[in-house]
Amino acid sequence: MSVPRVVVVTGASGGVGRAVARRFGARGDRVALLARGEKGLEAAAREIIEAGGRALPLPVDVADFDAVDAAAAKAESELGPIDVWVNTAFSSVFAPFDQIEPAEFRRVTEVSYLGYVYGTRAALSRMRPRDRGTIVQVGSALAYRGIPLQTAYCGAKHAIQGFNEALRCELLHARSGVRTTMVQLPAVNTPQFTWLRSRLRRHAQPVPPIYQPEVAAGAIVYAADHPRRREYWVGGSTAGTLLANAVAPGILDRYLARTGVKSQQTDQPHDPSDPGNLWRPADDEDGRDFGAHGEFDQKATTRSLQVWASQHHGLVGAAAGAAAALTLGAIGLGRR
Repeated sequence: MSVPRVVVVTGASGGVGRAVARRFGARGDRVALLARGEKGLEAAAREIIEAGGRALPLPVDVADFDAVDAAAAKAESELGPIDVWVNTAFSSVFAPFDQIEPAEFRRVTEVSYLGYVYGTRAALSRMRPRDRGTIVQVGSALAYRGIPLQTAYCGAKHAIQGFNEALRCELLHARSGVRTTMVQLPAVNTPQFTWLRSRLRRHAQPVPPIYQPEVAAGAIVYAADHPRRREYWVGGSTAGTLLANAVAPGILDRYLARTGVKSQQTDQPHDPSDPGNLWRPADDEDGRDFGAHGEFDQKATTRSLQVWASQHHGLVGAAAGAAAALTLGAIGLGRR
């Protein structure tokens, strides 16, 4: 049995962060939970304790570096030296760019990009003197491929990508024992489509195919255990999107211009005046715990063959080699 580790997860009150925290807790790890929403944090802490782990809920806004650093200090004082830090907290605004107020764009950037920078700094300042530790940046296919209605979010994810690459180079140059890796996610069934700020007149939805947050959580925990790889892709849609964008980005521009707006909305009406959770946590506002899952359970899948294949390159390569050998053998027999 592995030795319990100390893990910090930002955005742990709901969605992917909640599923990640629960997964670490089920392994018996000591998990510090960082988020604004206290209802969600309390519920996440109960789940971890019931699963056999230890939980420390810490209400914090990741856009405030001093608060994040203080939370890191408290986590170490109560749980021990931090082994793994997972950045996944974010916010966004669903709207055309010219309908997003400058203050809203700044807020999304402060949470969804600078929140990662602040979390990474808080973790790194404690890990580097010990010359060990892992930082996992939870990204998205949108770190490479922008889509309409999500300029603020796509901008933040692109920024995280560049930031993480530069930091990884610095750590490699210093021959540091601290590792950083990034996990690029597909569309996931989380409460974000319920609680984010949206100026759309129809309800926002993830672009199919949709994955359950547990698929993402499994990949993120695996990345934390195997951080030497610079990046992991989750889901066939992520792999397909990133490969297509590398080959024909202009074609994707035009395709998304035609399909990207409609595919991110359901037929259900939405009140565009609803402020969402941009400025305050949704669970504190209406007093309920949103959990890890969103409203799209019926459309979401619980597994990904691509994730398994990406984590078992050796087996996949051996199988491909064996298949190639059998094919060549069959061809040879056919020629006799």
